[in-house]
Amino acid sequence: MKRFPKCEQCRTDTKIVLKENKSKITFLNPNQDLILVVTVDGCAIKDTETLKCDFALAPSDEIEIYVELKGSDVFHAVDQIESTIQLISEDPKKVRKFCFVISTRVPKQTTSIQQLQSQFKKKINASFRIKNIQDECNLSAI
Repeated sequence: MKRFPKCEQCRTDTKIVLKENKSKITFLNPNQDLILVVTVDGCAIKDTETLKCDFALAPSDEIEIYVELKGSDVFHAVDQIESTIQLISEDPKKVRKFCFVISTRVPKQTTSIQQLQSQFKKKINASFRIKNIQDECNLSAI
């Protein structure tokens, strides 16, 4: 992941909580590994025209995590994450990526969402999950 020193925090907390409005995700870090947390929207990428997600995390050089905390437009959130990956990932196709969309209103797991997940995996080696209001991810398990 490209570096943005003014927008980064190196954290070793056992719980890393990212939230915006009603949406929240908690990353469990039981081993207290050093996790790079980048504030993307409004810091690493400041302009208002570029699509970008809210946060990016790098638990290691081989893994990147992208987070969008969203109202209800899940498909727009996916576009924001994809745009961010193209802009700040060192190697958009090779590095393993995990993407999280935390929305206040999640559409049902329709075939269009399943197709989107499949395309994401093929196109940029990224898996993503969509959750309603809050989610939790154990970093030691990925």
